[in-house]
Amino acid sequence: MKRIILSAFALACTVVAGAQMRFNFGENTPSGKLRMAQMAISNLYVDSISEDKLVEDAIRGMLEKLDPHSSYSTAKEAKALIEPLNGSFEGIGVQFNMSQDTLLIIQPVVNGPSEKMGILAGDRIVTVNDTAIAGVKMSREDIMKRLRGPKGTKVKLGIVRRGIKDMLYFTVKRDKIPVKTIDAAYMIRPGVGYVRIGSFGATTYDEFMDAVARLKADGMRDIILDLQDNGGGYLQAAARIANEFLHRDDLIVYTQGRAAGRQEYRAQGNGRLLEGKVMVLVNEFSASASEIVTGAIQDQDRGQVVGRRTFGKGLVQRPIEFKDGSLMRLTVAHYYTPSGRCIQKPYTKGEMEDYARELDQRYRHGELYSADSIHFADSLKYYTLRTHRTVYGGGGIMPDYFVPLDTTKYTAYHRQLAAHSFVINANLTYIDQHRRTLKKQYADFADFNARFEIPQAVIDKMVDEAREQKIVPKDEAELQQTLPQLRLQLKALIARDLWDMSEYFQVMNTQNAIVQRAVQLIQ
Repeated sequence: MKRIILSAFALACTVVAGAQMRFNFGENTPSGKLRMAQMAISNLYVDSISEDKLVEDAIRGMLEKLDPHSSYSTAKEAKALIEPLNGSFEGIGVQFNMSQDTLLIIQPVVNGPSEKMGILAGDRIVTVNDTAIAGVKMSREDIMKRLRGPKGTKVKLGIVRRGIKDMLYFTVKRDKIPVKTIDAAYMIRPGVGYVRIGSFGATTYDEFMDAVARLKADGMRDIILDLQDNGGGYLQAAARIANEFLHRDDLIVYTQGRAAGRQEYRAQGNGRLLEGKVMVLVNEFSASASEIVTGAIQDQDRGQVVGRRTFGKGLVQRPIEFKDGSLMRLTVAHYYTPSGRCIQKPYTKGEMEDYARELDQRYRHGELYSADSIHFADSLKYYTLRTHRTVYGGGGIMPDYFVPLDTTKYTAYHRQLAAHSFVINANLTYIDQHRRTLKKQYADFADFNARFEIPQAVIDKMVDEAREQKIVPKDEAELQQTLPQLRLQLKALIARDLWDMSEYFQVMNTQNAIVQRAVQLIQ
């Protein structure tokens, strides 16, 4: 028996050796070795395989051993990533949410194809091209596929409208739908404008300048630039916005890598925000392009930074497109602030898990709660370029004024209510039932903001529905601690659905500690 086993083993080795010799060709280089491995797997592997997937997995495997931000995306993934930054997509032009397995329109996009056809806020889309999408457990992604499509194509929508007995049908011609990157712009105090940028895309600069023009017309002298939770985007958009604040030839940012030489971005001196006070707001989720703007304004002593240390994403990715539409984003350089600080936080090549948990480590070490818990080595000291204030490198941008994270604001009970959609469902139900009444009752947003309060019945119903699913506060004290922020959030959501995101942030910012600290400082 042992001989049979050994003979079989020897035969197997002989077959493998023979195959090895058959494919042993090509230059003796790393790339030649890779091609040989791919050919051997494609021709000899025991099971059938997809060569496309094999190559994609190989690319991903190589990139995983590099830095945390080099990545590969399939054609479908690349389109989804680029679309929001490009400033538009093609579709029917509605903001919507899912309410009890039904697509509820929050707002049609102003001057969009749906609004032009007479579709209203509060309408429910129940069929698309005579296919039911309501009550059939269809995924959000599948619904989006049916609603989106190339510009100029048509889609037939079956709509249920409150107060109308029969179903309504609309044929909507799809069009380019703009994607806004400015979340809010309003006068937060007399003479003080507030602008919140959600991301840096192709249209961000134009949106920003439109907002600045409106605010200046309203008397803006000083500005609060809110970059909290801004994950970045296009470097060019960030550089153009930083240019508006800085004087001629002021350095905004520079990049440098092993193969890529130093490239500088400098201000042209033609900005519209060269005078007046500036406050930049950041937190631990402000990254990349938002850190470029923050670092430039801080290092050039043009304004003050308020909040918490930023994320620390300072790697420059160059997109490399493949013919099939897939995309590799390869890190080619680092970002440096004008004083020479490297924005990128430390990482170990290939150790993605530790890098992903870095924010958790800040949380555990107490950095998010106390500035005293943050310690920098003397080697990380840098100085601003005009007043020579001390600033620190080592990853991210440390604010001039630290604002601790308030963990008492959102209780565990509140987080559970939000995670299980009780908050958003309560909002959707209320706005659906009272939209017309609210529009008649309040002359404008200022009137609404001054007088509106969430009815206690809405809160009671939400609490009762959550209790049925075993989601309850640990005691009466936690419930009472939850209620103020819960009411504020619901009011903000209703303001968003009646008007827009700017009104949402006007409500929420009244209790945002970083925003309120900036208001105190700028006045």
